[in-house]
Amino acid sequence: MDAKCPHNTEVNCGDCRMNALCLPLALQTKEISQLDEIVQRGRPLQKEGHIYHAGEEFKSVFAVRSGSVKSYTVTNEGQEQVTGFHLPGEIFGMDGIAHNHYTNSAIAMETAAVCEIPFSNLQELSIAIPSLQRHFFQLMSKEITNDQSLITLLSKNTAEERVATLLLSISNRNLRRKLSGVRFRLPMSRADIGNYLGLTVETVSRVFGRFQKQDILLVDKKEIEILNIDQLRNLAN
Repeated sequence: MDAKCPHNTEVNCGDCRMNALCLPLALQTKEISQLDEIVQRGRPLQKEGHIYHAGEEFKSVFAVRSGSVKSYTVTNEGQEQVTGFHLPGEIFGMDGIAHNHYTNSAIAMETAAVCEIPFSNLQELSIAIPSLQRHFFQLMSKEITNDQSLITLLSKNTAEERVATLLLSISNRNLRRKLSGVRFRLPMSRADIGNYLGLTVETVSRVFGRFQKQDILLVDKKEIEILNIDQLRNLAN
């Protein structure tokens, strides 16, 4: 496999292009090597491949190295409810810490590669490396903030506000990865967007259509170009 391939399992933490967003942030070279020893890199997942299912014993947290991952839960009525979208450099699976089992399921939305970090090993290493412990606590805090943001998002009155907020979130997350904040591909389907935002697929499609007519967006299937980010921010706020 080409060493430049984003799904390459041979890439270690020190060489990974996501290390500025993931756990190695602020670690010294020797400390990164220690972290690298506990990280497990499996084969790339195909679209709709599960990383874990709700109810499984919690053993690890995960980082997206390439591709994208969706977390979801199933309601008592058997309906899927999307709870989050995870992009490269982002950590997920922390929902399992509190109850020792995962409360969500996690599935690849496209071909993806993830790093598995056994939590028991991470705890031991965090004691030895205070900066790692601090950074992990920051990631946990961000996860709580993301949950609060979703509650706020769903409390917004209009479909336009919800879609605009999601697009700005993806834009900002791309910027953190040193990618374009105005031109990007949506890894999730319109159905997943609607599910996440509490909207129908038809409503999501109509909002994208309205944004395009208003010259806020240029939309080509999953390809998005933000033409007027200030107007998008006004809508989100």
